[in-house]
Amino acid sequence: MLNEYGIYDAEVFHNLLPSILYEHAILYEKNSNITDSGALSASSGAKTGRSPKDKRIVKHPESENDVNWGDVNIPLTEESFQINKQIALEYLKKQKRIYVYDVFAGWEKSCQLKVRVICSRPYHALFVSNMFIIPTKEELAQFGDPDCVIFNAGAESADENVSGVTSKTSICLNLERKELIILGSEYAGEMKKGIFTVMNYLMPKKNILSMHCSVNEGLKGDVTILLGLSGTGKTTLSADPNRKLIGDDEHCWHDEGIFNIEGGCYAKCDHLSAEKEPEIFDAIRFGSLLENVVLDPVTRIPDYNDLSITENTRASYNIEYIKSAKVPCVTSHANNIIFLTCDAFGVFPPVSLLTSEQAMYYFISGYTAKVSGTEVGVKEPTATFSACFGAPFMVFSPIKYAELLSQKLEKFPKIKTWLINTGWTGGGFGEGQRISLKHTRSIIDAIHDGSLKDETFKNFDVFNLKIPLQVKNVPSEILDPRNCWKNREEYDLSRRKIAKMFIDNFKKIQEGSHIAQAGPVID
Repeated sequence: MLNEYGIYDAEVFHNLLPSILYEHAILYEKNSNITDSGALSASSGAKTGRSPKDKRIVKHPESENDVNWGDVNIPLTEESFQINKQIALEYLKKQKRIYVYDVFAGWEKSCQLKVRVICSRPYHALFVSNMFIIPTKEELAQFGDPDCVIFNAGAESADENVSGVTSKTSICLNLERKELIILGSEYAGEMKKGIFTVMNYLMPKKNILSMHCSVNEGLKGDVTILLGLSGTGKTTLSADPNRKLIGDDEHCWHDEGIFNIEGGCYAKCDHLSAEKEPEIFDAIRFGSLLENVVLDPVTRIPDYNDLSITENTRASYNIEYIKSAKVPCVTSHANNIIFLTCDAFGVFPPVSLLTSEQAMYYFISGYTAKVSGTEVGVKEPTATFSACFGAPFMVFSPIKYAELLSQKLEKFPKIKTWLINTGWTGGGFGEGQRISLKHTRSIIDAIHDGSLKDETFKNFDVFNLKIPLQVKNVPSEILDPRNCWKNREEYDLSRRKIAKMFIDNFKKIQEGSHIAQAGPVID
């Protein structure tokens, strides 16, 4: 199976069942344990989050004009890519055991990508078996050549002498070869986001909108999309016992509806509890993977409040472990679109209703905060603009994805678009407090049952958003964030400061566009 890569001597394990991967992890890997609930606990080593500054895309004539080059999509030469690939292969050739997993990305058959992952750690193989779609025996027998290959040699350092490589870590993608090379990072999330990046390149070419979002479906068939960066609540808020989960992170919207790219969920589990997030808590059982979570050395009970390893503790599990999941993970077109923002300044209201023009503006802007732990070096929430609520994974210009969203909003004019702040209120980070998850859930419940759209709204100054005067089970005084600050003059200054950040950011993306008129206005 791996002879074409010069891997002859290693024992190759193909699509092993989780039970055998458990055995291998316990036998061959340090810091691997079985938790009291039956999940496998593993360590990703030094890197406990993604390394976006080390991500590279090969600059090739076929895709060069498609890629939005810059701080996110940094170019790499074909020569440097081949050197990195050779480093990865030399590492893999030396291993006694190699794990190969053939999987699918995308539940829609016409858009499905055949992915082969080659790695040396059973922990990574288990992650892949959870996060992607596992072929049936018949599908595996007919799998053939993959469309995309991941060479995960994360335990081997990159060579900083290679042109374009600037650290011991290198995550490089070749869009023409459909190959991803991972060096210098054993963080499993690099694999799933690598394939997401590939889908963000392939799908728009088919006029399909790829989105960094979660999706769920009501009992009456109504569909909600929740877009947001890691840490804004996509996974938590989509796991609703009263709604069917389509997926928690990566989706595509085509002419027939919406489909999940993945076969599993990758939930943050800092301060996880059965009371606050019962669906996720109960999903952590045999077959699930806990990443960088501290365990009690005697009882093997996870301590989700101990963030001494990282604040980016994670749980990976098959989507079927969520009782309300809908499998196959496909659904119809959206009724509600929710933009999730984690506002570290405490300026934005808990919920706002957007016009279609504002929907485009806030989608392109992608305002949120980078939450500690999700990326290397981020220690506390930092205000940022991440276009389409997923800039680190987008290949084209944000305008490309915005145009595809605009087509959907025009085709389905009854869609309601909302901006929900899951960040701070009563002040910024360090002064205010995080908006209550209970209140956010109540707001989303009101969106789903249709009551919120029928409430009375008032104008939110500067940003000119519509905010409700009341929401069932939510204190009315918190709906206008200005009321929650002790010093309202300081709030006004902070609001103007954020508004200017929006205006300056949009100038970089599309200065002079009519969409800019939907943004904030400073007198």
